[in-house]
Amino acid sequence: MEHSASPIAPDYDAMVASPSNENYPDFDSVTERRNEIVDYIRYRLGDDIVDVELDPKHYDIAIRAAFDKYRQRAQNSVEESYCFLRLQKERQDYILPREIIQVKQVFRRGAGSAVGNQSTMFEPFAAGYLNTYMLQQGRVGGLVNYELYTGYQELVMRMFGGYLNFAWNPTSKRLTIIRKIVSEEEDVLLWTYNYKPDIVLMNDYLIMPWLKEYAYAHAKMMVGEAREKFASIAGPQGGSTLNGTALKGEAQALMDSLIEDLKNYVDGSQPLTWVQG
Repeated sequence: MEHSASPIAPDYDAMVASPSNENYPDFDSVTERRNEIVDYIRYRLGDDIVDVELDPKHYDIAIRAAFDKYRQRAQNSVEESYCFLRLQKERQDYILPREIIQVKQVFRRGAGSAVGNQSTMFEPFAAGYLNTYMLQQGRVGGLVNYELYTGYQELVMRMFGGYLNFAWNPTSKRLTIIRKIVSEEEDVLLWTYNYKPDIVLMNDYLIMPWLKEYAYAHAKMMVGEAREKFASIAGPQGGSTLNGTALKGEAQALMDSLIEDLKNYVDGSQPLTWVQG
């Protein structure tokens, strides 16, 4: 989480990058991605099938397709999370893990350019208020004063740098802090959304049935492609005709039905809220 880079030339010494993706060291190379697409197309069209039944690699493709489609279409495939990032002096660019898909906010520990947990960061107003209204029995105070105080803190942070401006690239996973960090090191809190791990999706009682059905439909489509390739088998009395076309039609109907299920939030996803404008 602490990979960092200078504003001009990213420092990726600790990472291995191929010549084709040197600007995005955490990415697979272009060749690897192209091969993945080629394999996906080949196996969906029934390549390597000579006995009109699927091989293990075809099942892997079907399961991976189910996960990919679910993450593309379902809100329940992501989760809200918080994590810490250690900012380095004079550095603005940071590469975050692949699982993170959105950074909502970057929070500092306090306001201004000098923040931290050392003794020099003592804030007298906060300490005085706490001592006067919260720790002394019988003193004048209460929830109204505390609400006013927290409102004051929020206003000060908005005005004096308590929230950091940033730019987030969801493809390269590059977080750019729009501020010059003058302290040696500073820990900030990131409010993020990230993909749920595969194991979490597979153990969710609402999501797992959908994944199984979509993987089944995808596998059925591949079998249909293979059986259309071998449309008829020679044999006594003219041989037999395979049901490739019927299988493909059934698979497509099942896929469409499963997409409709996601629109109806059968997987536990949150419905859409009102949008104005």
